[in-house]
Amino acid sequence: MRIAVDLLGGDEAPAVVVDGARQACSADSDLELVLVGPRPAADEFSGALPAGVSLVAAERGVPMSAPAADGADPRTSIGAALRALAGRRVDAIVSAGASGATVAAAVVSIGRLPGLRRPALAAILPGAGHPVVLLDVGAGMQVKPVDLVQYAALGAGYARLAAGIARPRIGLLSVGSEPGKGDRLRRVTDVALRAVSWADTTYEGPVEGHDVVAGGRADVVVTDGFTGNVLLKALEAAYAGRTFPAPGAPRAAVLLGVAGTVVVCHGAASGADIASGIALAARLVRTDVVGRLARRTADARAARLAEVAP
Repeated sequence: MRIAVDLLGGDEAPAVVVDGARQACSADSDLELVLVGPRPAADEFSGALPAGVSLVAAERGVPMSAPAADGADPRTSIGAALRALAGRRVDAIVSAGASGATVAAAVVSIGRLPGLRRPALAAILPGAGHPVVLLDVGAGMQVKPVDLVQYAALGAGYARLAAGIARPRIGLLSVGSEPGKGDRLRRVTDVALRAVSWADTTYEGPVEGHDVVAGGRADVVVTDGFTGNVLLKALEAAYAGRTFPAPGAPRAAVLLGVAGTVVVCHGAASGADIASGIALAARLVRTDVVGRLARRTADARAARLAEVAP
């Protein structure tokens, strides 16, 4: 398989990206990686690249301070990588660059799944005894109840296909576990989630932050991208000095709800983190998680959720 990697994505790019590519190829000899970025940046490392890594030129990266729409520009490293994905010249893309730019570029280049309003970034975290899927962790800051209901459907499907959870339990992140707790967004979403007829899935109601760590009440925790991103970074800080999220767990999130495999790493990613993101992308492609999730969504929910949720 061929995976495009944003050469300028991340605070310490391009050095950590090249290091991550080297680690990923060493761990998986079947990978063919395509580093996408300016030729001068690539030339600095071209003599150190392992077999199976090639270069595709792009004019520039997308600074963290730039508007998200800049990511859709095909002259940028993320824009060029997503153009390659849209043209099926690669099977997946990985970037540690600005997540807003990556999301915007993905929506423009490969499009959303039919019936879905917004994509969501989903991370797999280590609950006590089993993994927990947390979404959204940064794609959508301003969402409506319909978006959170659709995130729940995406998260449940992802939990089955990627985390091996046969009957996922869904929880809505809030400030209390009792019905009626939280702001208007959470209260309305709670009512909408209770109205959905879930197949092989249960909705457990509102959950609190400690439930994300404990994993006792829910396998899938749904929230908006602002809250989810804050929680994820707080967990990273709490685990400082220890392995986070856990041995073997990917240090990256997948963008669910778009028509292709897009993996986003933390902006402060190390070489090992980039390698973990590449490994996640490869696993998702090999098991056709995005394609299977798209078919499940089209068959079961996407058309109905907009009618159920306000």
